[in-house]
Amino acid sequence: MRALLLGASLCVFTLPALAQNLVPTDFFNAPVDPAAPTGVEAATLTFDIAKNTVTASGNVILKSSGYIVTGDTLTYDRGTNKVIMLGAVTVTDPSGNVMETTDLDITGGLRAEFLNALTITSYDGSRITADSADYNSAVETILTNAAYAPCGECIDDKGRRIGWSVKATRIVQNAEDNSVTLEQPSLALLGVPVLWLPYLWLPDLSGTVLDNAPKPVFSFDDQTGFGIGVDVTAYSSKWTDVILSPRYFSRQGLLLGAEWVQRFDNGSFQIKATGLRQGDPGAYAGEVGNVEWRGAVQTSGVFTPIEEWEAGWSYTAFTDANYLSDYALTAAKSSVNQVYATHVNRDTYFDIRAQQFNQLGNVTQASQDQQGANLPVARFEKTIDLADDMGRVTVEGHLRNVTRQADSPLAAAGARYGYQGAKTHAMVQASWQKQFIGAGGLVFTPYFGGRTDFSYYDGRSPLLPGETSLFSATPIAAMDVRYPLIARQAEVTHIVEPIAQLVYRGSDTTRVGITNDDAQSFVFDDTNLFSYNRFSGYDRQETGLRLNVGGRYQANFDGGSYLELVGGQSFHLAGVNAFTSPDQANTAVGSGLDTAASYGVLGAYGSFMPGLVVGGKAQVDTSAWTLARASLGASYSNEGYGATLDYRFIEANLGLGQMRDQHEVVGSLTVPVADYWSIRSGAAWDIGANSWLQVSGGVVYDDGYLTFGANAARNGPTHTSPNSTSVLATFAIKAPAGLNLGYSGAVPVPSF
Repeated sequence: MRALLLGASLCVFTLPALAQNLVPTDFFNAPVDPAAPTGVEAATLTFDIAKNTVTASGNVILKSSGYIVTGDTLTYDRGTNKVIMLGAVTVTDPSGNVMETTDLDITGGLRAEFLNALTITSYDGSRITADSADYNSAVETILTNAAYAPCGECIDDKGRRIGWSVKATRIVQNAEDNSVTLEQPSLALLGVPVLWLPYLWLPDLSGTVLDNAPKPVFSFDDQTGFGIGVDVTAYSSKWTDVILSPRYFSRQGLLLGAEWVQRFDNGSFQIKATGLRQGDPGAYAGEVGNVEWRGAVQTSGVFTPIEEWEAGWSYTAFTDANYLSDYALTAAKSSVNQVYATHVNRDTYFDIRAQQFNQLGNVTQASQDQQGANLPVARFEKTIDLADDMGRVTVEGHLRNVTRQADSPLAAAGARYGYQGAKTHAMVQASWQKQFIGAGGLVFTPYFGGRTDFSYYDGRSPLLPGETSLFSATPIAAMDVRYPLIARQAEVTHIVEPIAQLVYRGSDTTRVGITNDDAQSFVFDDTNLFSYNRFSGYDRQETGLRLNVGGRYQANFDGGSYLELVGGQSFHLAGVNAFTSPDQANTAVGSGLDTAASYGVLGAYGSFMPGLVVGGKAQVDTSAWTLARASLGASYSNEGYGATLDYRFIEANLGLGQMRDQHEVVGSLTVPVADYWSIRSGAAWDIGANSWLQVSGGVVYDDGYLTFGANAARNGPTHTSPNSTSVLATFAIKAPAGLNLGYSGAVPVPSF
């Protein structure tokens, strides 16, 4: 192995007098300046605790005082204190002289500067600089007077500052858990310092963690006025965070908030409290928020007590149900107070919970009493792959005990979604299925199973007949037959797959839960066309003999474009049709499955050029060839330009209380007006009511590492929040993994 002494004593390369005429006079004799910056660029930096080494690998470049050393791997042996560049090595001195060698010892001044001052540039472009680096700890890297910038120098090709960076007196990275501790960190945006903290601990530097980092919040609406706030980390360590979140609203005053986050080796919990004394309660006249004092306490936790088990809780208490929404502390329409335990492994799932459901919004306590509580709800599923390829057995069970303090109010078309009292429903189902592939590629899968239900209702509601119990046993048999065909033609791969299913459920009882508490939503479309039981929960089941026919077509183009079509129809052949037996919630009324021949359904999805994605769904009444439901969506994104367009249509359904056709169109447009800057606008029009639903507009800056902007929206008279105005400011910093240069439109997944 050769040795090269680089540093203040590089003149040890003393050449014989005879050789002096054969090399340049400035050949490798420039000294190394200890004050000059030293940089290491490499794809990865690895800490090997067992070997006690630090290794930079992948196109390694070591620079200092004009010297450039390149190679495959640079290894620092902490035991011997040696720095070695392994493999083929090239050394260039400040005069441009080049020496090539193999396996080079880095010694003298260059070695010292490598250890004491460094710049590490990662493969993703992020950069860490420091005045000194300490690798002496087995699991820690300690950087003094350090800076981290996900965008490297954070200067674009036109010389403009971009992105963000953090400087700290010390940065300590723990190799065991990848956590990062920063002492006296300061945040700079576009090169301008904007925030300083005494201490900050982060579990890592991923995009998820950065999304939760402290950032300012701006808002406006008619009832709170202009709002501004910021989350401030008052204390942070590996185990504990204390976060203060003050907000000031021009019409309502100061809202104070504090959050405590506590982490453990096997989990964490958090407690958050917010509240204010409203300056103008009358802004909420006629609503539950028309009180002087408002606030909420929220807590959640999650733990892994043993392997494959998770346990946790969440709980929210508030002065009124609209507080969190009024002050933009949540966008949710409901909250769940619960404790739970979940077990998951390769072939087993078990979950048990105790849950209380609360509405969020302008609702009274009387309305909250109408919400159900699951005390408890449990679900179990076990799959067993039989030996000798004899198929798969699946066993699943479900138990729900739901209680309500009051009957739900009467909804459209006489629907009622819950009843006072307690209802218990237990279900067990077992099944076997195996796939066979016959001659020519014909695929058929037989299915045999059975389901048992037991339900009990205590009869406390005066709206129901009284105490009731139910026992039901349902044999199930099905055959799924598919014949996939593949053809290749002129840079296109075609896949055609005819599908037929015959499904028998030998029971006349569809309302197996007595009351319907968990199967209230239902839409028949291409996603559940080939399903043995289309109801969304356990309180309803399909019955009788049914034939599902249809198919799937897919075209994959060599350039990356694709087209997929899925469609078909379902036919009820014998027995009781579950969709002609409406329950108390009017589930599946007018769904298109309540006749012998169902509506035809079609789903279409595709992309035909870079950045463009389209999709659509349709439901057609084949008896009259009229359109019952339809939705179309398209999204385009390319070089900062973006556009989305969505159309939805639902035919009038008197059985659900929908007296007229509903159809609307929603669109958005993004146009870049300068590098990193774009203008966004959006509009929604209620075609049925001939009225606008919402208009919005805003401006956004996004350089891939830093994004901020503002957006204003005004709702129309038929919106769920009619005639209201809102203004929202956004701000986010991104890690390299979250790089997203320019606008990315949402992929349309049309729904009914």
